[in-house]
Amino acid sequence: MTQKIALVTGASRGLGYALALALAETHHIVAVARTVGGLEELDDAIQAEGGQATLAPMDITKPDAMAQLCRSVYDRWGKVDLWAHTAVHAAPLTPVGHMDARDWDKSLTINAGAMGHLVPYIAPLLGSEGTALFFDDPHAGEKFFGHYGTTKAAQIALARSWQAESERIGPRVRILTPRPMATATRARFFPGEDRSVLAHPRDEAARLLADLD
Repeated sequence: MTQKIALVTGASRGLGYALALALAETHHIVAVARTVGGLEELDDAIQAEGGQATLAPMDITKPDAMAQLCRSVYDRWGKVDLWAHTAVHAAPLTPVGHMDARDWDKSLTINAGAMGHLVPYIAPLLGSEGTALFFDDPHAGEKFFGHYGTTKAAQIALARSWQAESERIGPRVRILTPRPMATATRARFFPGEDRSVLAHPRDEAARLLADLD
């Protein structure tokens, strides 16, 4: 039986970590993130559950690095069955008139710009039978969300275009909307929020993956 491969970009924490751990029950995980410590913790958790992972500590915004990774995946497995893209930059909330240029550039590069090479590199690995998952977090047009809301909306708009284009020929592109979760990203946006009422990323990962069937 051919092993299933799941590529998770942004796997070192939050929803990406939870998705990788859940998918490890049925897939070999290729875990991508810049935070080595988070990847190592994920690997320990996956191994504790009897799964296996390949760690790829790299920056998704670097086309050459991602090209090398995708080539390595192809040489080893020849495919990716599922790609879950959770990597995101959450710039501090601020009025548009006070946005920091560096935060704006970083938001553009990570949240939107990286899609310009990630999709072309990973789509051939998915082929016609694979599945790509994107996760909407709609804040476009909301006050103080100029950095994040705008660039996240651009990411999802591109994913919707790919979804429409591949509807009949594959791969299957799904855009999911997680419930509010107790993650570091949300804590950065809403530092005084009661986190006890928020969903745990582990529970959301299970719910979102169940909805794929």
